Amino acid sequence: MAHILIVDDEKNIRNVVREYAEFEGYKVTEAENGMEAVNLCHDNDFDLIIMDVMMPRLDGYSACKEIHKTKSIPVIMLSARGEEYDKLFGFEIGIDDYVVKPFSPKELMARVKVVLKRNTHQEETVSQDKFSFEGLEVDIAGREVYVNGTKASMTPKEYDLLFYLVKNKNIALSRDKLLEEVWGYDFFGDDRTVDTHIKMLRNSLGEYRKFIVTLRGMGYKFEAD
Repeated sequence: MAHILIVDDEKNIRNVVREYAEFEGYKVTEAENGMEAVNLCHDNDFDLIIMDVMMPRLDGYSACKEIHKTKSIPVIMLSARGEEYDKLFGFEIGIDDYVVKPFSPKELMARVKVVLKRNTHQEETVSQDKFSFEGLEVDIAGREVYVNGTKASMTPKEYDLLFYLVKNKNIALSRDKLLEEVWGYDFFGDDRTVDTHIKMLRNSLGEYRKFIVTLRGMGYKFEAD
């Protein structure tokens, strides 16, 4: 049974999410602010956190960064703000998904299942391959990337996206295919999710961004010899 931490200063939202999560068979713990969430994570091993952004004492973004200093727990962020900047910032600090309020509790639970499944089976799907492209070194088994000898600092999703692109190098990949394989979505994601992460990944790769080629109107390809 997965243990989920629901963090939101609005009791009504916590109640609704709890009701649906318990119906799906999950164990649920609640927190009403970011500081309480951080303290709970020190003493518990949660499988997933559903966290609001705007909260008293400590906001969701700050709480997420603090928690990730010591524990790698997947996070689905809830927010009334749906601008690309807000989503980009969330992905940059390592959240797994971003849901805009008001949201469908059923869709949220579907996203929860996807994130839990992806993290549960992540180690089983990791390849033992290592790749080198000029000064870019990609170690999939070790989940490490080096740019001209310097270890790159990337979000978990940037790693997942790069590894999938590299393992399928020189193959044209549609945005839908990337959503399905990297995020595990069927119909919950959108093209902007892929484009935003490609932008972040290119920034992380520096001069080797050249290997990620945009296929106009279709998707992307990791193009290398």
